[in-house]
Amino acid sequence: MIKEGDNSTNSNSSIPDRKGGGRVRSFFSTIKRNFFSRFDRYIIFKFLGTYFFSILLIISIAVVFDFSEHSDKFTMNHAPAIGLFYYYLNFVPFYSNLFSALFVFIAVIFFTSKLAENSEIIAMMSTGISFSRLLRPYMVSSAIIAVLSFYLGSDVIPKGSVKRVEFEMRYKNKKKPQIAEHVQLQVDTGVIAYIDHFEGSVKTGYRFSLDKFQNKSLVSHLTAQRIQYDSLADERYHWKLYDVKIRTLQGLRERITRKSYMDSVIIMEPKDFFVVKNQQQTLTNSELIDYIERQRLRGVGNVKVYEMEYNKRFSDPFAAFILSTIGLALSFRKRKGGMGGALGIGLALSAAYILLQTISSTFALNSGWPPLLAAWMPNLLFTIIAVLMYQRARR
Repeated sequence: MIKEGDNSTNSNSSIPDRKGGGRVRSFFSTIKRNFFSRFDRYIIFKFLGTYFFSILLIISIAVVFDFSEHSDKFTMNHAPAIGLFYYYLNFVPFYSNLFSALFVFIAVIFFTSKLAENSEIIAMMSTGISFSRLLRPYMVSSAIIAVLSFYLGSDVIPKGSVKRVEFEMRYKNKKKPQIAEHVQLQVDTGVIAYIDHFEGSVKTGYRFSLDKFQNKSLVSHLTAQRIQYDSLADERYHWKLYDVKIRTLQGLRERITRKSYMDSVIIMEPKDFFVVKNQQQTLTNSELIDYIERQRLRGVGNVKVYEMEYNKRFSDPFAAFILSTIGLALSFRKRKGGMGGALGIGLALSAAYILLQTISSTFALNSGWPPLLAAWMPNLLFTIIAVLMYQRARR
């Protein structure tokens, strides 16, 4: 037998759950209504569709031109078909990401001018949509592109660029370094390594020495007639030394030890002995940081190419927000001449942006500019332009 009081209690206990679920559904419906309405989805679909279509179109043309220009080199150097396939498989994302800001600008101006030409922008404005509200889906699309661009540029593309750069050196430029002479570098604090001759093809060096200093005094001097990098070892920086002689200095006393063979961990790798063009493109963000720190530890002062690459991987994706704002401000009004005028101004601004990137990078590498400032300088200047055009468009 169930009492009425018990029944009312059970009934009331389920009310908060229903109210709680209603609040959650109301919260998500509010987000969907305010941030992902049909209007937002329409603009985002147009934006991303035009962006990826422009990439597909322009990069396809670039692949055809690149192949036709270098096909004789590929044939002369006997480039394998599978190597060509992987080369262009990594060629496409690299250059797509490199010119992502330009594709964003072109996409925004192209499809927004079409919307304005078809009076769709006027129809949107007539319903009370302000320029600020119109800008919102553009910023959402820019955020999607920026996140994708950063992820590809910091982790995915560098791994693919290893094969791309190696293919270019072997079959396109034919300039892969294989021999290094008189290599000297600091491998740890107070530890100096020297290799008289190193052959990259077999990862073997000859006439090796390793000097250890404490308080500017030599405490150990190791020499080996031959040194070989063990790439199959479980640990990194593993070297095999042959015909070893170790001199240990303790004040005026000296102790000499000879060994025919020994294993050693020395913080250096064969790639540290060669200066490879565009090597910074083959390193992920974590590898870039590690490489810069190791080069500074070794006393190599000029690592600005690598610092520029690291900072540009953060600044370049941010350009999507800036150029989207400028592109929208240029093309959201209906013009008598159609999209030609807006597209011409947009291409001129894109060329100015790329030129400014090149100039700032040159100043950083040759004139002592901080790499951080050089990487962000184009964005800072174009942010000012974007703010001024945004204020003008709102009025």
